[in-house]
Amino acid sequence: MPVTNIEEQLLSLLASLEECQSLLFDQGVKEIAKLLSLAILEVRMELHSITDSDLKALCDMIASNELRLDPEAPLARPFPPHLKLVK
Repeated sequence: MPVTNIEEQLLSLLASLEECQSLLFDQGVKEIAKLLSLAILEVRMELHSITDSDLKALCDMIASNELRLDPEAPLARPFPPHLKLVK
């Protein structure tokens, strides 16, 4: 199967999952909507070739940087380019 076809399928799946999640939140079914967020995360990770270890490294960096005494101080470790923090 060509890569673009897989990407198109994943993008379509992602759109469907996000739509379902939005509907669930609107209906007040928050627990199931939160579970869908895990599936959404997995699809996004697959789309961007992010491994479980990449995600763990990002979480560890965020956790260590949140423990800084001075929030204005530079980050303890800069984020790798493929794990750029987007706010």
